[in-house]
Amino acid sequence: MNEIPGNGKLQLTNDGKLELLFIGVGSAFAKTLFQTNFIAVKGDHHVLVDFGTTGPQALRATTGLEPVDIGVMLPTHSHSDHVGGMECLGLTSRYVGVRFQNRPKLRVIINEEYQRLLWDMTLKGGLAWNEVDQSGAPLEFDDYFDVVRPTLKSSGLREIWEVDIGDIHLEMFRTKHIPEQAESWKTSFISYGLFIDNRVFCSVDTRFDRALIDHYAERSEVMFHDVQFFPGSVHAPLSELKTLPAWIRQKMMLIHYSDDWAQHDISDFAGYAIQGHRYVFE
Repeated sequence: MNEIPGNGKLQLTNDGKLELLFIGVGSAFAKTLFQTNFIAVKGDHHVLVDFGTTGPQALRATTGLEPVDIGVMLPTHSHSDHVGGMECLGLTSRYVGVRFQNRPKLRVIINEEYQRLLWDMTLKGGLAWNEVDQSGAPLEFDDYFDVVRPTLKSSGLREIWEVDIGDIHLEMFRTKHIPEQAESWKTSFISYGLFIDNRVFCSVDTRFDRALIDHYAERSEVMFHDVQFFPGSVHAPLSELKTLPAWIRQKMMLIHYSDDWAQHDISDFAGYAIQGHRYVFE
């Protein structure tokens, strides 16, 4: 775990080691923590995973970067603490980066089904009508973003997609997040977690899902898992995570936690992930 270098600005390239930096670690409603979004960096490549409503402020505060500095983004699902800042990314990319700084469009990792849902249900209202073409038609998703399509790897035990961004290998697995009453990932609205470089698990958002944890636990060096401190609802309660075997808890760092985190005993876990720290994997 390392601090950002002395110039106060995160470098989006490194010597080839995988590193993760959480620009936030809080829940959707945390007031003293930024929302749980992070950047993965390896070699000459980076990926911003989610960008919530606190994203623009969090990015500057924890990395010294601005939205226009981001080249690749992956949205995992449509809650505002994960995509509430994506309109900012799109507008900044198109009207600052492309027009005035000669940068390429922001690249977004997304499959066709989720692209349609994200655009029609979340982004279209704020992005479509900033301009029209010669025929009067509004803008579309690909006017703002260059799409990177992941490949479907499996649809059996779990729907899993994969994609390589440079040397960063991303495995995107469906999670059982919302609605609370959904019986499985198949009946849940689209939501993805990540397995990065075949070594780092990040649940992003999910209810307690023992089958998912068991599928990745042995291969994971670290498991970043979301937590809530009450039963029910759409995240994994701490009480249920405590039922996991000790060897899993000892490699599990908790994310997406609420402001009262210090009141809860997690001494049998690896700890809370800390915003603004660089987690480097040798």
